[in-house]
Amino acid sequence: MIPTSHYLVVSLLLFTTGVIGVLTRRNVIIVLMSIELILNAVNINLVAFSQHLASLDGQVFAIFVITDAAAEAAVGLGIIIAFFRNRQTLLADEMDLLRW
Repeated sequence: MIPTSHYLVVSLLLFTTGVIGVLTRRNVIIVLMSIELILNAVNINLVAFSQHLASLDGQVFAIFVITDAAAEAAVGLGIIIAFFRNRQTLLADEMDLLRW
């Protein structure tokens, strides 16, 4: 059986990669993918602690996080497609549409 600490290390690596991607990338698609990495790291933590504590609560929360991530991806991609049709760019620096 794999110890919980191994899962936490993998989760830490995924979370760190996601945060670095959100903070350093300018392309909005990459930023959305990085947010998905962060949510997957949270899911790994939830399931690992659920297994460690012999409870199903973490797995139930992980399913809710997965459905939230799917909804976020669908809405985010719809917004990105609409923005690309208007501005012809996907750079986060160019997204000042709501500014006066």
